[in-house]
Amino acid sequence: MEIADRDNVLICQDTGLPIYMVKIGSKFPMDGARIAAALKEGAKRATLEHPFRGSSTHPVTRVNPQTGVGEGLPVIYWDFIGENDYLDILMIPKGSGSENMSAMKMFIPADGVAAVKKFVIDTVLQSGSNPCPPGVIGVGIGGTADLVTKLAKEAIARPVGSHNHDPFFAKLEDDLCEAINSLGIGPMGLGGDITTLAVHIEWAHTHITQNPVAVNTQCWPARRARAKIYSDGRVEYGF
Repeated sequence: MEIADRDNVLICQDTGLPIYMVKIGSKFPMDGARIAAALKEGAKRATLEHPFRGSSTHPVTRVNPQTGVGEGLPVIYWDFIGENDYLDILMIPKGSGSENMSAMKMFIPADGVAAVKKFVIDTVLQSGSNPCPPGVIGVGIGGTADLVTKLAKEAIARPVGSHNHDPFFAKLEDDLCEAINSLGIGPMGLGGDITTLAVHIEWAHTHITQNPVAVNTQCWPARRARAKIYSDGRVEYGF
């Protein structure tokens, strides 16, 4: 980080795919189509005008437009917050080293919590050094097959070390963090007792006969940037 800051170079050659988490206040005058178009153009300009690597590619032909965007990209998650007059945009560029280690499994209720814990720990163990540990382990529990992966992605966006509001899941976060740090993978897979900085869980109610679980890992740089745009034109930048 010191070298990247001193020499104005990238902290990692993989500048990731653009992922936006957008929250819209009920009092913010919104044109969703214009916001989506602006986010796509912003991601494209960041690739063409700044030292972002063009990592987006056709899934079959592998033709790369060198723009960082394309069909279905950038990924934009929309949410709404009441009684606020701002647009909250969180940008998380996600590299493939960590994203390739994602996993999802459909459990049934009879599998119990022990099976969920084993799945999360096994996923981290099998990932080894690939996601550039120590980072953040995001876990989604419940919902549907598509929602649970979104929950896991939202989990890595939380401030490091924060806890789920539900005491049960807050304890499960601590239990999993302790177990994962006992695996001995260590920083960059070189061994040690710190393999993750935090385990974050997000959850949703699910069907009575299923229990989806997903794991999404964030690498140690955990790059992110936030802008809050108010209806009067003010902008606050942060993380």
